[in-house]
Amino acid sequence: MKSLLAFLLLSSPIAMMGQQAQETQARGGALGQGSAPAPVTMTAAQDQQNMMDQVGIVALRPGPSGSETAPNHANYDEAKANPFPNVPDPLTINDGKKVTTPQQWWDKRRPELVEMLEKYVYGRVPKDVPKVTWTVAAVDRERIGFAPVIAKDLIGVVDNAADPAISVRIHMTLVTPANAKGPVPVLMMFGRAGFPAPSEPTGDELDRVNKAWKALLLQQDPSLADAMAKHPAWQPVHAAPFQPPQMNADGDPPNENELIAAGWGFVLIDPASVQADNGADLTQGIVGLGNKGQPRKPEDWGALRAWAWGAGRGLDYLETDAAVDAKHVGIDGVSRYGKAALVTMAFDQRFAMVLVGSSGKGGATLLRRNFGEAVESLTGGEYYWMAGNFMKYGASEAKFGSKTPGDIPVDSNELIALCAPRLTFISYGVPEKGDAKWLDHQGSFMATVDASRVFNLVGAKGLAVEGDYRTAKMPPVNQGLLDGQLAWRQHDGGHTDAPNMKYFIQWADKWMGRTTQGQ
Repeated sequence: MKSLLAFLLLSSPIAMMGQQAQETQARGGALGQGSAPAPVTMTAAQDQQNMMDQVGIVALRPGPSGSETAPNHANYDEAKANPFPNVPDPLTINDGKKVTTPQQWWDKRRPELVEMLEKYVYGRVPKDVPKVTWTVAAVDRERIGFAPVIAKDLIGVVDNAADPAISVRIHMTLVTPANAKGPVPVLMMFGRAGFPAPSEPTGDELDRVNKAWKALLLQQDPSLADAMAKHPAWQPVHAAPFQPPQMNADGDPPNENELIAAGWGFVLIDPASVQADNGADLTQGIVGLGNKGQPRKPEDWGALRAWAWGAGRGLDYLETDAAVDAKHVGIDGVSRYGKAALVTMAFDQRFAMVLVGSSGKGGATLLRRNFGEAVESLTGGEYYWMAGNFMKYGASEAKFGSKTPGDIPVDSNELIALCAPRLTFISYGVPEKGDAKWLDHQGSFMATVDASRVFNLVGAKGLAVEGDYRTAKMPPVNQGLLDGQLAWRQHDGGHTDAPNMKYFIQWADKWMGRTTQGQ
């Protein structure tokens, strides 16, 4: 049975695709030996030390512990949370002049912020980054809930002619309502890609499958003939019974079901197929391919920017698919992928909306805040998410002295501001349900409040709050600020954006003018 199952699995189209990819990669490695040096192999610690040497860092400050009982636990005292109380002003140009018109924002200040966020925080995308060619690997007609959908599994092959030893294949799945009367808005979600509800053979198809299974079993082991004769009604494969979707903790259907029920489509895009979530593989993936397998330089992109680039390449495909309303494509992620979603939205103005879930430092939370997760958490453990230059702000000893979060020339209020005037929804849960205090919900609210001024300047509507980022009061849990193109809502669930999905859909539909479900 095991050998037969192995034969069938290895003979499947998906397995053959994987085998072909491995063969292609192996051939590419042989070809690349003469045209490019082999990719450098380092541990994460070696890669981190290499970057420290490049920027002149002798020692880094250790990041705090997330455990409140540890001696080096993170600060959770609001009285000590703002050692650098003045965040950079998104509406002050580097020469000190104030931004008072939308034109000044678009022509002068916004490009300045993009430049600084690239140079000091997230890194630069190479100018000659290879092109991506998309192919539809398979199409399946499925059901999400009770709604028929069309699911397309997509592979984006990155041109690796510059270094054939490195192969990058972006994996993405597009799901759209089968009965839509026209193109639909789509929410791209960072996470594992693949068919969400694969259709199964039924009726005559299932009979044929079972007949083939029995024939193969007999071919593999003829002695099974007696057993089959004694049990003529036995079938190797049974139709899967219907199972209702498992509801989210808030009692609502899964995000995918809510989107399809509202007449949206969704995309699952696998960030790991773009760039691995570790430091050891920075000479592989799209970052490694861009550097021909060599270590990064201080201004090169990290994993967050690489994942955002991958989302942009996914949008390139969506702009060619007739089922998709390419003018209304959003991006969504939670935790580290919430950071990546905000970075995607900030740098790629083609995305129309974003749902930023529980993103913390490097996402919506102010870098200058000393509350929970710290800049040192990123310069140490997750240094590979960021540009090498970002490590300077966690340095306790360096050729340039030492730097603190207060030395960073930009902050998350300005990252959020880059999303203006497009639809931007900042989402969090509560610590009691697992959305840890580590994430600094208050720091994210402060950043969102300050970014609101830019939304207002460029003709959008920001948060309806009194006071500035220092004095505005965070609204109670489950009381959202959803009246503008910039929105905030803290739900009473955990480390997820699922309880906010229905509010996001309603809010986005309102601003898109979609007043009828499924329209």
